[in-house]
Amino acid sequence: MSSKWRKLKILTMAVRKPKEGGGLEKHDKVSDMGYGRLETYTKLDKLGEGTYATVFKGKSRLTDTIVALKEIRLEHEEGAPCTAIREVSLLKDLKHANIVTLHDIVHTPKSMMLVFEYLDRDLKSYMDESNGILNLSNVKLFLFQLLRGLNYCHKRKVLHRDLKPQNLLINQKGELKLADFGLARAKSVPTKTYSNEVVTLWYRPPDVLLGSTEYDASIDMWGVGCIFYEMVSGRPMFPGSTAENELILIFKMLGTPNEASWPGVTSNPDFVNGHFPIYRPEQLHNYIPRMDNEGLDLLKQFIVYEPSMRASACEAMLHRYFTSLGPKIHVLSDTASILSATDIRLQRDPGYRTSTSSAKGKGPPRRRLSVIF
Repeated sequence: MSSKWRKLKILTMAVRKPKEGGGLEKHDKVSDMGYGRLETYTKLDKLGEGTYATVFKGKSRLTDTIVALKEIRLEHEEGAPCTAIREVSLLKDLKHANIVTLHDIVHTPKSMMLVFEYLDRDLKSYMDESNGILNLSNVKLFLFQLLRGLNYCHKRKVLHRDLKPQNLLINQKGELKLADFGLARAKSVPTKTYSNEVVTLWYRPPDVLLGSTEYDASIDMWGVGCIFYEMVSGRPMFPGSTAENELILIFKMLGTPNEASWPGVTSNPDFVNGHFPIYRPEQLHNYIPRMDNEGLDLLKQFIVYEPSMRASACEAMLHRYFTSLGPKIHVLSDTASILSATDIRLQRDPGYRTSTSSAKGKGPPRRRLSVIF
């Protein structure tokens, strides 16, 4: 047995360890199917397919619970991909209302299947179906939950490193959860050197684009700013096609950095060799007129050139932009939903085209399912 498989077996046992009052685990002893077995789960609809994995909507025959089945193809000699091992390793210890729950792992000779809780859609499909015009109350609700999940991760020195709308899952009630921890890393102390080939290009911070491999939680906070902007404006903030093009788009909007805005940047060889044009910063409110002054102030605290000056998730949660959500959102237990602490609920989005049936009903409309993680 390879070292990868031994490690995965140990992690699998940790995932299935029974917990007091614990949801799916409570039926473990009353079924002759049990966890870790392929026959325990029924595949329903195919939700998406990537290079290494296919995601299905499924059903647990133990509990009649709808689940998401992430089937990872195994290479004969390589075994389990390191991203899968990393994802399992981290998720087994991350138990939070705003982080997707890993319920089980199933091994077969040709694949490994991760069993997650099921959510209806991801933020990207949600925005697409709303034609890019989200209710600003929904934006606030989603952003706070994103920050809350990140704060939990960052306090445990876990960096997500791949924040984007496709990796944020949402259910019908409006609860948002971080997913796809395949690129996440537990940040060691003292600081290690990490790869700069992380974070999808549109959400990658300029320090990483310019070659930095020594980063901290600030790598995620730039992505939060880009997602916040996208939810309000209905379009990506910096939709670059290459790393150089991405930097140009950033510099055009925020101004080309200098020693005043980013100490040390003029000594960065990638910046010097790029010979970037000198751009003056634009007025952000011209790009996002829907955003109020409090939201604009918060956004500016995320998209800061100097990584150490970006707002942390903890700091951002205390920003006055979230005052309308009420004080109880700050005293929730880790596993409690934000919806249990505020009267605010998911609202109908102005850009969503309602069908005849959904228009007659109350509350937010149902949407086509689309989940890939």
